[in-house]
Amino acid sequence: MRPLGELEAEVMNVVWHRAGPVTAQDLTDALNERRPLAYTTVMTVVDRLRAKGWLTREKAGRAFRYTAARSGRARVQSVGAVKRRTSVTPLTLRAPQTSPGATCGLRACLCALSRG
Repeated sequence: MRPLGELEAEVMNVVWHRAGPVTAQDLTDALNERRPLAYTTVMTVVDRLRAKGWLTREKAGRAFRYTAARSGRARVQSVGAVKRRTSVTPLTLRAPQTSPGATCGLRACLCALSRG
């Protein structure tokens, strides 16, 4: 499984932190709180995440609602595979909008995965 890119990870973090399914507009609005992104950019990322198996969708009127097909734990496992080929520091620095505690937790998970 290929690890998520930076923007893919941001999209998935929004999906994982929402209580239910989200529309592309919901994602665009949430991501625009951090940096400006076009709706079409978000849709491209969402389509790629669907193709990779990270998101599923269902029709809701004229829009689609997206839900996570994989958990955040699957992301840690995919990052762990990359960890075996690179250092931990760049991966933890790339984790979008994480608290120092979450970054330490990610670092600990990656270290554990690299040992096992």
